[in-house]
Amino acid sequence: MKKVFIFLANGFEETEAVTTIDLLRRGGLDAISVSVSDKKEVTGAHGISVIADNLFSEVDFSQGEMLVLPGGMPGASNLNSHSGLKNILNQYAAENKKIAAICAAPLILGGLELLQGKQATAYPGFENTLLGAHFVEKAVVKDGNIITGRGPGLAIDFGLAIVEELLGKKKADEVASGLLYITKL
Repeated sequence: MKKVFIFLANGFEETEAVTTIDLLRRGGLDAISVSVSDKKEVTGAHGISVIADNLFSEVDFSQGEMLVLPGGMPGASNLNSHSGLKNILNQYAAENKKIAAICAAPLILGGLELLQGKQATAYPGFENTLLGAHFVEKAVVKDGNIITGRGPGLAIDFGLAIVEELLGKKKADEVASGLLYITKL
């Protein structure tokens, strides 16, 4: 089963994180939530707390297929301040492994210069953080090994794009159908 790591920091956007985890698991992926703090309990931007599957320090990321960064503020800033996460992102990029970020979280990829020459999207107002990227105002943008998403209202599109990338369009359509979701992908 393909492993996908979804990173949670205090202040994360709950809709983006939980929706993405749910869709990946419905698709049959091993979606593992990872707290970047010293506690498994992580509180989102709107006061909803979740228990992550693992602490960052407990995880071997070498067997993963993809890293996923939910947005939200100050969640994206908290992710951005975690040097271990940034090291893993750089390692995945160097190995051309897959990375996905939604809402404010693409700012992390921009800061690491992982979006150079790529098309990308982000939450309105974060366009200037996509250093080196060509901003595209779309729900979800895939360019090479990177998927970016616009914001919380598009979390289903984002999650389905990840399922499609890792398991194919047929599986993504099955997941969408099970949700009674009319996809725009």
